[in-house]
Amino acid sequence: MSRQSLQTAERIVVKIGSTLMQAGPAILGAIARDVAALCQDGKQCVIVSSGAVALGRPRLGLDRQPLSLEQKQAAAAAGQPVLVHAWEQAFSVHDRSTAQALLTLDVTEDRRRWLNARATLDTLLDLGATPIVNENDTVATDEIRYGDNDRLAARVAQLIGADLLILLSDIDGLFDADPRANPGAQRVATIDTIDATVRAMAGGANTQAGAGTGGMRSKVQAAEIATASGCAVIIGDGREPGPVKRLASREAGTLFRSAVSVASARERWISGAVSPHGEIRIDAGALNALQQGKSLLPVGVVAIQGQFSRGDTVRISDEQGQTRARGVSAYNSTDAALIAGRRTEEIEDLLGYRRAPALVHADDLVLERQFMKADPS
Repeated sequence: MSRQSLQTAERIVVKIGSTLMQAGPAILGAIARDVAALCQDGKQCVIVSSGAVALGRPRLGLDRQPLSLEQKQAAAAAGQPVLVHAWEQAFSVHDRSTAQALLTLDVTEDRRRWLNARATLDTLLDLGATPIVNENDTVATDEIRYGDNDRLAARVAQLIGADLLILLSDIDGLFDADPRANPGAQRVATIDTIDATVRAMAGGANTQAGAGTGGMRSKVQAAEIATASGCAVIIGDGREPGPVKRLASREAGTLFRSAVSVASARERWISGAVSPHGEIRIDAGALNALQQGKSLLPVGVVAIQGQFSRGDTVRISDEQGQTRARGVSAYNSTDAALIAGRRTEEIEDLLGYRRAPALVHADDLVLERQFMKADPS
């Protein structure tokens, strides 16, 4: 993806660091203005915002001391309402609604929770709201922490299938040396491959960071996660005028290109599932719909075989048992068997709830021709 990313991307995640959150409403206003303009152009944007702990410290009288884990979690609880209100005010000027979403690491590691979180964010975006995402520091322990919001932002980009991740902080991209200590340091405009040289440059940058915990190293690590999922990444300075809009120029920030598309990365993940947990057999009409890029609806299902949970990868076969596709099931095998062959509008009466109209959504499905060479079954 080139520097035209802001024009061509359909879904964009914008991450704002703690330093920017503490810099005052003018900077938040400038970011909100740029993001609102992107949304006005038909793009869908998610904000990942740091700052809850930093904003909560003074409210609890903790602004001049090192914090224990419990004190950090308390500060996060006190600061989260301030953070969300700040974004609500910034976007209200542009008549855009915001919505809070708190995540922990296990949400993006567990497929069932991953699907639940994705469905919520998708719905918010489709309704025209701007999700404000942060780590749920109040309940997160070391085992379920992202550690910093750069990696959280990369996981959110994966979660929603974003085309572009923008990491805004107080430094305008990756430099070949720490620009705070070396005035002659040169900004790297574009990176095609993240290798040992790039990681070494990141290790020396932003060593004097204040409020934030990530630094440049975590931003490059986030770029590795995101680009592997088909999402381009731009690191830029959020304090500049038009902080998001200016990143369309080679004269600002650092662009990390992705060698794959979002769709191909998703297809590779699904087709690479070693052993699908079960099988869904479909009729000729459903098979024809899948081949046209449509989702698998319950009405086209003739049988459910094996045991699987919501979020598991399943094999999709025709009536003769020949594998035709793989996909991620939106229902477990018990519920899938109950709605097999039935119309979408019957789902709620049969199950007592309606989670999704499709048994396997088109975005979570790979046709046989895309993986049959690697899987002779």
